[in-house]
Amino acid sequence: MPASRSYDPLPSYRPVAGEVLAGWPATVADLPPGPLVLAVDGPAALDWTALADGLAAALRSAGRPVDLLDVRDHYAESAGDRTAAAPVPADDPFFTPLSTAEVADLFDTPPLPERPERDGVVVVFGPGASLSNPDLLWYADLPKRYAEAAVSKGELPVGVNLGRPGVPGDLVRLFYTDWPVLDRHRDAIAGRVDRWIDVQDPAGPASLDGTALRGTLAHLARRPVRTRPYFNSTPWGGQWAASELGFTPQAGNTALGYELIAPEAGVLVGEKDGAQVEVPFQLLCVEHPVDMLGEDVHRRFGTSFPIRFDYLDTMGGGNLSLHLHPRERYMKDVFGWPYTQHETYYVTASQDGARVLLGLTEDADVGTMRRQVEDSIAHGDPMPVEDHVQSHPATVGQLFMIPAGTPHASGAGNLVLEVSATPYLYSLRLYDWLRKDAAGASRPLPYEHGFANLDTERRGGDVTKDLVQQPRTLRAGDGWREEVVGALPEMFYAVHRLVVAEGRDMADDTAGRFHILNVAAGEGVVVETRDGHSHTLAFAETLTVPASVGPYRVRALGPGEVRVVKALVVEP
Repeated sequence: MPASRSYDPLPSYRPVAGEVLAGWPATVADLPPGPLVLAVDGPAALDWTALADGLAAALRSAGRPVDLLDVRDHYAESAGDRTAAAPVPADDPFFTPLSTAEVADLFDTPPLPERPERDGVVVVFGPGASLSNPDLLWYADLPKRYAEAAVSKGELPVGVNLGRPGVPGDLVRLFYTDWPVLDRHRDAIAGRVDRWIDVQDPAGPASLDGTALRGTLAHLARRPVRTRPYFNSTPWGGQWAASELGFTPQAGNTALGYELIAPEAGVLVGEKDGAQVEVPFQLLCVEHPVDMLGEDVHRRFGTSFPIRFDYLDTMGGGNLSLHLHPRERYMKDVFGWPYTQHETYYVTASQDGARVLLGLTEDADVGTMRRQVEDSIAHGDPMPVEDHVQSHPATVGQLFMIPAGTPHASGAGNLVLEVSATPYLYSLRLYDWLRKDAAGASRPLPYEHGFANLDTERRGGDVTKDLVQQPRTLRAGDGWREEVVGALPEMFYAVHRLVVAEGRDMADDTAGRFHILNVAAGEGVVVETRDGHSHTLAFAETLTVPASVGPYRVRALGPGEVRVVKALVVEP
């Protein structure tokens, strides 16, 4: 039996048919001889000047003449406006619809440099460089958590936004314009990238050639895989992940644990103690959608991975804001996302007296609630939240269902595993306990959107009956059982729990749709597939089991019973 282990903050996988190179000299040594136009594409958030300087220096050291062409100098004067979502609500400071623009919209005409003489290299770099008809295409990437960390500090850097060089970074534009535009562009060109470059260390980037990249993606899309986790800080954050998992807080707390949020998640590829590249998890879904998602899920959601797992850590912190998420039609018509954000909270740990706020009270008066929200904003008056929203004990192992439109908040003293639909960028806050953000300002409260989406029908006893469900056994065997801990007709996914006794194992099957597993109690499990792949999963870790895996087994490790939270898309 494999030895159990503690939480691994840096899970990694070896590349297929290739190796990860470290540093610019090794990267340029792999270039073919002769004149070349080399395009280096990537997101706007990179330090493109540093990248170009490092690459050019390595080329010159290798005896290759270099000319540099920054595509950002060739953007149209109106580039920033062209990529913004249209129409943009002029009176909404909080959100915009998702932009449907393309990177090509940045240009009147993309630059098309002439091939140099002899052994020279023209390096075309910046977002959209791939449009320059290059001989070779590289993609340089910086994970989105770097921008997230800057957001938490209140200091998005100048030039972080697409098509707006020299302008201080704007959070709304980053989320709703830059990320969707650049993600679509990356996904469209991934299949022809000749080298993937991870520039988290700009002086010593790591890279993987395109053939090895695509071979590795194909391999990972057919076996269990875990993304690199990290924790971000917020004004309400706690200390559990710092004290229990060893994460170092960025700004004093470990509030948001990004276990698996597909648009931001990455998979580490490389030797455990050697050079590694971080590849966006989303590329697995783009390059191998049926293997990853399954035919039915792919048909419904395209290449969007529709379920996310994250932690909300308020151990030693404060209450989350009272908020809700857009209902289905509103999400589509106003914000442009094709499916809405249903959520669930699974209580992994809690302190004595911890609570979860969920659902309207029987006698909640929405008019009074709205006036109190407005008074809290205008005058700093505290709002008696529990006059309007029910408070439930945060019992370890309890799942709370949070369909779109339902007011909710995790209270102080909890570690909540949030199993949610993926469109996480539209939190409609109603009240934030008069709290200030990292810059000392009141956090934005888009309460008009919130009240436009508030579900006023489900209240009182119906909240407890529908949204605080008790486990029901789906199937059972010798030393194991599978329970349904949460399912609702209006939600496209369900949350189950696998309970496996010490030393026992149980069989499961993706049956054509991906599973996500998280060890919520106990030492851990080993997940074994019919193809001979084996993946150990420790307490608090999250694992994706692609649809293509089919039958697999879950074996308990260590002393005592193990409980595994499992989520899957259900039949429509």
